Amino acid sequence: MHASTVRTLLVRGMVAGVLAGLFAFALAYVAGEPSVRDSIALEETQSAPAAHEHAGHTAAAAEEEEEELVSRPVQSTFGLATGVLVYGVALGGIASLVFSVCLGRIGRFGPRATAALIAGAAFTTVYLVPFLKYPATPPAVGNPDTIGKRTTLFFLMILLSVLLAVIAVIAGRRLAPRLGNWNASVVAGAGYVAAVAVACLVLPANSDAIRETFPAALLWEFRLASLGVQALLWTAFGLIFGAMAERVLVPRAARAASGAEAGLSGSVRP
Repeated sequence: MHASTVRTLLVRGMVAGVLAGLFAFALAYVAGEPSVRDSIALEETQSAPAAHEHAGHTAAAAEEEEEELVSRPVQSTFGLATGVLVYGVALGGIASLVFSVCLGRIGRFGPRATAALIAGAAFTTVYLVPFLKYPATPPAVGNPDTIGKRTTLFFLMILLSVLLAVIAVIAGRRLAPRLGNWNASVVAGAGYVAAVAVACLVLPANSDAIRETFPAALLWEFRLASLGVQALLWTAFGLIFGAMAERVLVPRAARAASGAEAGLSGSVRP
């Protein structure tokens, strides 16, 4: 693929990432923020008695308390939007480069189908599989002292998931001449699942135990919202970028001919 085409796809991928990020932000604000807000309120309520025991401290000691640098309204709007959009741009750019490498090498798929496959694979390997091992928890639940360890384990799981997926794809291509495309894909997929299961057993469990007093329904609501945001992000990216890539890679005359052929076949009646 020509360098100028790759550059154009990179730009389109980042634009698609921004647009997908807008959809993800809307869902995160509507479905995710309420559970975060309720979790923080619950944490403050439970910590209030302990803080009340120290009410006899002097005013000077009270002034030493750490103040919130960014207010919750700013965090839940501008901060959330900034984080999601930057995340979308970065992943959109990376996914567009992967698309440039994979197009025509993973089967006889067009740009739209290739973009959809890459988006689905990225969602599965980058988020879903690590999520199954280390599911998301509201900010008020985790222990701040272990956030470094938890972050390291989560990114290690992402790295292993992506690496195993790449190995599975290579193995499937090597096995295809002997087993056929379908059988080779099934064997490679089964090998990926087995390897991921072993990795989940070997890696340590989450070091933060959920408090028994924390409502299970609230925890489930937060995790479901987190999963939904990622699913919407990658689905929107796959659809948007697929349409953009097709406009770049498929000549306008070919698209017009394909559309005319579809219209003609639809107008023919038996």
